[in-house]
Amino acid sequence: MSMRLTALGTCSVLLSASMGAAQTNWPQFRGGTAGVVADDPALPERWGRDENVAWRVDVPGRGWASPIVWGDHVFVLTSTAVEGAEVPIQPIENYRARSLGGTMTAAFITDVDEPLRWVLLDIDFETGETRWEYTLHTGVPALPTHQKSTFASETPVTDGERVYVYLADIGLFAVDFAGELAWSAPLEWLPRRQWGAASSPVLHDGRLYVVNDNEDASWVAALDAATGAELWRVDRDENSNWSTPFVWENDVRTELVTTGQGGVRSYGLDGELLWQLSGMSSLVIPTPFSDDGLLYINSGYVADRNRPVYAIRPGAGGDITLPEGATSNDYVVWSHPQLGSYNPSSLVYGGTHYTLLDRGILMAYDARTGAEVYRRRVTAGTLFTASPWAYNGKIFALSEDGDTFVMQAGGDFEVLGRNSLDEMTLSTPAVARGSLIIRTASGLYRIAESGN
Repeated sequence: MSMRLTALGTCSVLLSASMGAAQTNWPQFRGGTAGVVADDPALPERWGRDENVAWRVDVPGRGWASPIVWGDHVFVLTSTAVEGAEVPIQPIENYRARSLGGTMTAAFITDVDEPLRWVLLDIDFETGETRWEYTLHTGVPALPTHQKSTFASETPVTDGERVYVYLADIGLFAVDFAGELAWSAPLEWLPRRQWGAASSPVLHDGRLYVVNDNEDASWVAALDAATGAELWRVDRDENSNWSTPFVWENDVRTELVTTGQGGVRSYGLDGELLWQLSGMSSLVIPTPFSDDGLLYINSGYVADRNRPVYAIRPGAGGDITLPEGATSNDYVVWSHPQLGSYNPSSLVYGGTHYTLLDRGILMAYDARTGAEVYRRRVTAGTLFTASPWAYNGKIFALSEDGDTFVMQAGGDFEVLGRNSLDEMTLSTPAVARGSLIIRTASGLYRIAESGN
């Protein structure tokens, strides 16, 4: 069913509805509930290249933006060569050295001096056929990117009327469901060490929120989703970060939570600073999220000793930074100095907080108290960049090799199976309408029981 909104002001209500019992939409990075999906017996638990595949389609170019789903529309962002052959994404052994704390060298930089085309694709959910493609921008990339990233790594967001695409050094675009440009807004950005961008836009109650942390002049801003007009902008004392912001609707108020190496900052929806917390790692990628009334913050650059997780209750004001040696205060319910992950965002499911480390270790802690449940290795010899997800009492973790490890949720660690696609991927999947949508280096899969 294709769902269209007639008023942007109702989008937050419909996003909430999309999280219900029959997960019909996946409107943004990690969906509406941070990777947790309502139990549904139709959702697949086993798959492979020739098992439970409804369709696989080639996706041209290079991009790690996650797919999003609204009704019978699957949207995917990519960047393609204007002329000549595409250079496919290939695994590089140096990724492993970097992810395990290796030093930065020029080998990790992708510099392109030929023009690229940034394209949004609308793919039919049932058939896999491309309805349309819209070219957002054409030009030579102004800046390089990290080889573990792409020039199209920011995940779009949709309200059912338009798809909003943020290209950090190019601009923000709104494209309607017919494939026509509604508006665009140029933005400026200068990344850290030429590593590229990844932070995605978020949408709430007719407003788009964008965090633009860079090496020159960092800021957070709100834009009118109907017109692209900037409503407010607040400067940030930050260097580059890659974390997507989070709109936290709690019992006290609604606030915009941002993370960075300079700390956690929460803003009111008109841009006023509500509270802040220092004590993050020096590179920040994971996205904040909430569960059962608490906010969870994750930061875990592998070369740092401080790789914290914080669980925070609503209502904070001012600076809530923990004194040295403390693990809690009036608003920090619990914290752990070495529970954070580098790339994958964390997950809370069934009352347990799960952290998936890049190097294949799963750590489970009580989500309310921070008490350790277990630390176990999922696998050796592969890395994890995509964030985990959960449904039907299972935790799913997708490796860079394209293997999804299926683990039993709860207090006893057990790997139940491994589903292999044999294609490299760093992209977090989407889950909607009884299907799993997985993006690989060269294609897009819809996984469904019996290929339905």
